[in-house]
Amino acid sequence: MDTKTLLLALALGNLSLCAALFFFALEARRSGQAARVHATWAWAKQCQAVAWGLLYFRGVLPDFLTIPFANAVLFAGFALDASALWEQAGRRVWRQYLLPALGAAIGVYVGAWLLQLPAGGRIAIASVAAGLFFLAGTAALGRGWSSGTLLRRYLVVSMLVLTAAVVARGLWSLLPEGVSWLNPSVVQGAGLAALYLMMLGNAFGYLLLAREQAQGELARLESVDALTDVPNRRGFYQVLTPWIALARRPGTPTALIILNLDQFKRVNDSYGHPAGDMVLKAMVDVCKKQLRDSDQMGRLGGAEFAILLPRTALEDASMVAERIRNAVAALPVKAEKAIINMTASLGVTIIRAEDSTVSLFKRADEALQAAKQAGRNRVVEAQNSGTMEAWS
Repeated sequence: MDTKTLLLALALGNLSLCAALFFFALEARRSGQAARVHATWAWAKQCQAVAWGLLYFRGVLPDFLTIPFANAVLFAGFALDASALWEQAGRRVWRQYLLPALGAAIGVYVGAWLLQLPAGGRIAIASVAAGLFFLAGTAALGRGWSSGTLLRRYLVVSMLVLTAAVVARGLWSLLPEGVSWLNPSVVQGAGLAALYLMMLGNAFGYLLLAREQAQGELARLESVDALTDVPNRRGFYQVLTPWIALARRPGTPTALIILNLDQFKRVNDSYGHPAGDMVLKAMVDVCKKQLRDSDQMGRLGGAEFAILLPRTALEDASMVAERIRNAVAALPVKAEKAIINMTASLGVTIIRAEDSTVSLFKRADEALQAAKQAGRNRVVEAQNSGTMEAWS
């Protein structure tokens, strides 16, 4: 395959990726998804398609369009590729790092063209600039290498190999004529082939990573409450199960607190569900400040939450519950129409050796109901004898 054919393949390949992403974005908007997640990547492919198309028509169009302008647009496409990978990794580095790097790369290349630097020098500059942008994208993929998936590791290794090939092609062009035993056209073709493989690997890798992240998020939402970002009932039970098993062994007990916001339904009825959501998130935040890193809070449903306190005796757990009760009562939540003050009732118990999930929650819930019947805004602990002791 000659150089011209490779240039055309690169242009058409990026155009086809743009078309596929266009229809994906339309579908995403119809289904309510955020189509802008892939916007940076789409712009990258559009820039690269335009640039490769201009390079294909070199000799037909003016040199200004097919040399400095085409390479500047190509650099922008590579920089946007790297930016898309960093955005996928959760960081926006376009303006802070990649934009200045892009400006420098374009300035150096255009300066070399204006100074009529030999073609080999310009090819070397373009290859090194492309390699730096590829390395920036590879760095985004390489974050968390030790815990990364096999797909991510494969993409990192393949991008490093192809980047080395692209840079080597540029540096090879600096050798004087007659020194290299390889045909210059073969070297140039190999460099363009590496760019073609980079386009395919980047495109499919990006889309597969996006799918991988979406599947991971769906799996996370199966056990995490989307509103408060704490485990839901299923997730909390998964955390609780091993501690019930450990309760059969001698040692420091583990405590469970059941918390319910008092008369929470009135908040939704009076101020609307958005205000209720604000109250729940604020309450979770203030509770977390009273807990250790090893403690775990989960949402059982509505305004009812459970808190697991590993290796905590009943008396200490009641003190934690009392701190939480005071913190919630002292928390004014600024809603759109009012400042909402809430109170909470809490039931406290410890995990016993004979407990199952059902018996444990039944005992904790009985303590919670006792707190509500005693006037709300208080802590009640379940005693071993089956009686309840109130804190207020």
